[in-house]
Amino acid sequence: MQKITVYEKPTCTTCRKVSKALTEAGIDFNKVNYYIEPFSKTKLKELLRKMNMKPSELLRKNDAAYKKLKSRIEKLSEDEILNLMIENPDLVQRPIVEVGDKAILARPPEKIKDILS
Repeated sequence: MQKITVYEKPTCTTCRKVSKALTEAGIDFNKVNYYIEPFSKTKLKELLRKMNMKPSELLRKNDAAYKKLKSRIEKLSEDEILNLMIENPDLVQRPIVEVGDKAILARPPEKIKDILS
């Protein structure tokens, strides 16, 4: 099986559930705390392409950071939203699970089954 990478915020409950499920299934995976190892624009674009999502679809719309910037975000292009997400990782939905040429937003955590099958 190809290497699995989970892009996460370790204090996130959903991220912890995904890590626990992978560990309990005996699956070896890498964890990337994107607050310590920030996304490059290239990497975030690649993940979005693998998930077949636009940057605006990956925004954490319930987060305080989004609510604070909402009026500004609504006027931005997808590329500008991508840049804002790189500058402010709180805007990125999580966890993102990547396996080879596929990636998913593992919300709810049970969605990891989609990428493991």
